[in-house]
Amino acid sequence: MGRILGVDYGENRIGLAISDKTKSIALPFKTIKNKNIDFLLNYFRNLNSEKNIESIVIGLPLGMNGKDTHQTKIVRIFSKSMCILGLPIFFQDERLSSISAKKSLIKQNIKTGHNKKKIDERAATIFLQQFLDMNN
Repeated sequence: MGRILGVDYGENRIGLAISDKTKSIALPFKTIKNKNIDFLLNYFRNLNSEKNIESIVIGLPLGMNGKDTHQTKIVRIFSKSMCILGLPIFFQDERLSSISAKKSLIKQNIKTGHNKKKIDERAATIFLQQFLDMNN
């Protein structure tokens, strides 16, 4: 059984979450530096073979009005590059996921100022869990 990868794309950092093998629980995985598209594609190829990824859920940063923003367009371009991996790609609305992630870390007494990586991972976990809940 494959896993589902959640990707919170940012121009500097990319937060990742991964499902368990039953595809019912999303877990924070890691945050990687967004060096360039070649680096990312190589990273995701290796991750695919290591973790048996069967599909990818990319957070879609829609505006509060539900419409595309400048960042939404950047994420859509990134997702087109990811098609080379040959895996199904889904979008999940990620509005407010970073705010929810930050609040959950604060509740756990984890400082968020220097832990932006943790926020990115947690945001990916939040919208991946929403995707899993809607599709199970």
